[in-house]
Amino acid sequence: MVVDEKYKGPLLGARHLQAILINLAMLTSYLQRVNISVTLIAMTDSKTTNPYFHEFDWNEKERSYIISSFFWGYILTQFPGGFMSRKLGVKATIMIAMLGSSVLNLLISVSVPWGQWQVYCVIRFGQGLFQGLVFPSAHTHLAMWSPVEERTLLGGLSHLGVETGTVFAMCLTGIIAASDLGWPGISYVYGGFGIGFCVIWMIFAENSPSVARFITADERKYIISSQAGTGGETKPTVPIPWKAIFTSVPFISLLVVRIGHNWGSSTMQTQTPAYLHGVLSMSIVSNAFYSSLPHLAAWILSFVYFTIAELVLQKKWASLSVVRKTINTISMWIPALLLIGIGFLDEKQKALAIVLLTLNEGLNSGNTVGSLLNLIDLSPNHTAILTAVLNCITNIIPMITPLVVGIIVYDETQRTLWQIVFVIASAFFFFGNLQYLFFAATNVQPWNDGEFLTKNDNKQKI
Repeated sequence: MVVDEKYKGPLLGARHLQAILINLAMLTSYLQRVNISVTLIAMTDSKTTNPYFHEFDWNEKERSYIISSFFWGYILTQFPGGFMSRKLGVKATIMIAMLGSSVLNLLISVSVPWGQWQVYCVIRFGQGLFQGLVFPSAHTHLAMWSPVEERTLLGGLSHLGVETGTVFAMCLTGIIAASDLGWPGISYVYGGFGIGFCVIWMIFAENSPSVARFITADERKYIISSQAGTGGETKPTVPIPWKAIFTSVPFISLLVVRIGHNWGSSTMQTQTPAYLHGVLSMSIVSNAFYSSLPHLAAWILSFVYFTIAELVLQKKWASLSVVRKTINTISMWIPALLLIGIGFLDEKQKALAIVLLTLNEGLNSGNTVGSLLNLIDLSPNHTAILTAVLNCITNIIPMITPLVVGIIVYDETQRTLWQIVFVIASAFFFFGNLQYLFFAATNVQPWNDGEFLTKNDNKQKI
């Protein structure tokens, strides 16, 4: 749909502010979420950080339980997150999510020494419950605030928070643990950051363009006019066509590719520090730094991906479907090959291992533009529910991968055991994207329409 230029708001407007706020929400949640892989090394090997703080004697299986416990809670609140964002509004839902997660983060340093790894699992489970509300709400927010022509741009800007949070978590966690604050400082710093975010969110977040305070009349009209006939701002509470969603080939294809992506990415995110520590014999500080490099590359290449995608779409050099599938293929098939190569490297080839890990994560960042934003393409009206369904199913994977790694890698210094882990991850990357090329779609689906259920009921009666 072509929108009259006179309806466009400022080059930088309220829609960009809301995208930046979603970016900060994702950044904060990932700070508290992914630091665990480095934190556990600091807590169980104090000689590599600050030896004056308590060291825990946790085995690989217990550490795997701690890592995966977050996702036990995370999958339980995906549907509540979708419904809450529709009923209470995104502003209230994300506020509840991040405030709860941040308070629990502050409790880690005082409660874990008392209750050991079981209490850590309970806290991480609670954080997962709260953070499970974030992504369904964030995608609802994007659907409401993004003009059709800017979905890739604003969606990419928002999801950069994932990579930014991961970079800072990986890089700063080791530095904090090695400082005078020790590993308890990780709890205080990230919990305090979360509280600060909640203050900013309460001041500037808006549920929709129609009720926003910080928006011009032209920008409001531009957003709403662009979305006419696609959902988003106009029909946030249409009935949910459950049967149509679960029998939709494009949605099932999206689900499968996200499962493949989550297996590979969760393996890399949670296990890279253990691989660097065990196979490449890196200290906690250098481990944290080199663990952050892949995510820094992902942060940089995310800009590249969505800038190229936006340019190609604006110039009409290729369709949205071609752009999504091409970028997704690059982001999954090349990393699949790199993962296999990484498994053949040892301590004598540290530099090459770091380069391959960095390229792997950097290239894989294209999955946001390639497949994740496909949720909004399929159904702007039901983005929250689609996100809830997708996250509920795909986030079972990060629960499983640490447990699988814990079973396979009984000795983290054995390179051959890590080869098995990387080959499995590569297979998920390859086959997940292969079916996406055949079955994915980018057009708005018929069941997005609020009258879809009524029309089908009438057909059945006839």
